Amino acid sequence: MLSAPIRDLVRSTAPLLQTHGETLTRHFYARLFERQPELRAVFNQGHQRSGQQQQALATAVAAYAAHIDDLAPLAAVLERIAHKHVSLGIRAEHYDIVGRDLLASIAEVLGPVLATPDLIEAWRQAYGQLAEVLINTENRLYASAVAQDGGWSGWRRFRIDAIRQESSDVSSFVLAPLDGGRVAPHRPGQYVSVRLTVEDGQLQQARQYSLSHATNGRTLRISVKLEDAPCTQHAGMVSTMLHAHHKAGDVVDVAPPMGEFVLHTDRETPVVLISAGIGVTPMRAMLEHLSQHQSDRKVWALHAARDRAMLALHGEMTSLLRGMRHGQQRTHLESLDALSADEGMLPGRLDLHKLAPQLPLLDADFYICGPLGFMRAQISSLHDLGVTDTRIHAEAFGTGGV
Repeated sequence: MLSAPIRDLVRSTAPLLQTHGETLTRHFYARLFERQPELRAVFNQGHQRSGQQQQALATAVAAYAAHIDDLAPLAAVLERIAHKHVSLGIRAEHYDIVGRDLLASIAEVLGPVLATPDLIEAWRQAYGQLAEVLINTENRLYASAVAQDGGWSGWRRFRIDAIRQESSDVSSFVLAPLDGGRVAPHRPGQYVSVRLTVEDGQLQQARQYSLSHATNGRTLRISVKLEDAPCTQHAGMVSTMLHAHHKAGDVVDVAPPMGEFVLHTDRETPVVLISAGIGVTPMRAMLEHLSQHQSDRKVWALHAARDRAMLALHGEMTSLLRGMRHGQQRTHLESLDALSADEGMLPGRLDLHKLAPQLPLLDADFYICGPLGFMRAQISSLHDLGVTDTRIHAEAFGTGGV
């Protein structure tokens, strides 16, 4: 436990970090990669180039300073970070490296007037506390991943067994262990990291992809959207490699399933799955689990897409819902063609206020996944309709949060 004077010093920097935090984190990452270039493979270089990662770290550091007296409000965020770290193979020894450059960056950016020896010492102790919390959580996750039948730690070689085009910009990749062994079970909603070599063999990069089918003990399936940003900007570099250069029989590195955005299988409450675009992928796994193990639960699947060509996994979702006793589906297309209208799809954007009379607002669990703006809009609508945060579960792709 940090002493009161140490906590006071750290807390006093919160306003400063809110104002200048992104300058600090940009300096930190530049310093880190200059001294430890091998760590470029651990960090998403697309998010580095766009500034997303610097902004996310600045927000996290400022929040930590503000909550230094009680980390309980940050518990969910820290759990999410730990899952992401394990999916990227981050180990305890990395914390010393990162901590050294973070403290040096605080001193270099704030200067000797603000970054006094006492302040640097306070942040050294505060960083040590945060590192201990994350390391302990990550060690638990590593141990749990290895202990399962078919489990593993770090990177495991998987062969692409099959590739299926799901929509104009989404393909599914079925992955089987190259060693022929079992695959540990995953919870519906979790993701895996897939690591490829990019930039003409000069850089390794990993990306997280939600698993789009339920556990079967033999294979994993990811459904990947082809990002339209140019690879020269680092955005979409891994998805582009998968779509354009990988075929059945090729081998990729895969980390064990992680992620805390999961279906609450211990409940019997109604389930409302709300997704847009590629956000349908974890919903597909959740729905398959429900159809196999909890088919009596009431389920609504609400999905939004731009048009029919971009409607991924729709046929599988429809088939699963038809096999359930209480399954209902609403699909909204911004551009609705005659065939889609004949099949019961709806025009325009998904509007929960209009759908509210049909939904079990009082006792359902709501799972939301899609673009950040879409998720924020749905969460705001649910709040308007009286749904509490304890029954709203959301997954934000990338470094951000909702």
